Amino acid sequence: MDFQDVVRNRRMVRRYSAQPVDAVAVDRMLRNAVRAPNAGFTQGWAFLVLDRPEDVARFWSSTTPTDSAATTSRWLDGMQTAPVVIVPLSSKAQYVRRYAQDDKGWSENEEPRWAVPYWHVDAGMAALLVLQTAVDEGLGGCFFGLPPARVDAFRAEFGVPEEYSPVGAITIGHPETPGVTTGSPTRRARKHLDEVVHRGGWQA
Repeated sequence: MDFQDVVRNRRMVRRYSAQPVDAVAVDRMLRNAVRAPNAGFTQGWAFLVLDRPEDVARFWSSTTPTDSAATTSRWLDGMQTAPVVIVPLSSKAQYVRRYAQDDKGWSENEEPRWAVPYWHVDAGMAALLVLQTAVDEGLGGCFFGLPPARVDAFRAEFGVPEEYSPVGAITIGHPETPGVTTGSPTRRARKHLDEVVHRGGWQA
């Protein structure tokens, strides 16, 4: 698929068909994900891949809030139809250790000097490559956040080391209705470039 078609067709898919996802396609997503830029070539990410029905079920069981409104939501009902869930995780500790090495010269005892947490930024860029590769494979995906109150339950269910933090999760599958846009984009217009691009300075 042409790159511009990948970008144009990328959307958050919230309901999937029963058609299985080829494991080769998932592997390609992961190979592309680890090509994402990352500070200091730290590669302080990890990816939990859940592609068996029982493991996907464990994911939803461990991350879904127990209140009735959440467990009966239309969004959740649709998302649970995805046959694959990929959870990108980031490790701040790996970045701290990397930047304490001789070619960087920071101290392991100091907070990173960046204005933003690049361990999360880099994992986010890797997640976007997963989403774009899914489109190129004729699949759909959706990136979403884990409820903070359920992160500990998620960690316990899958044995995730304390060093790693989930930056979100990605459902992958064949869209039930290909090409159909749902969610907020149906209620909000895309901003024009002139509203978000500032050339040479911030001008009204």
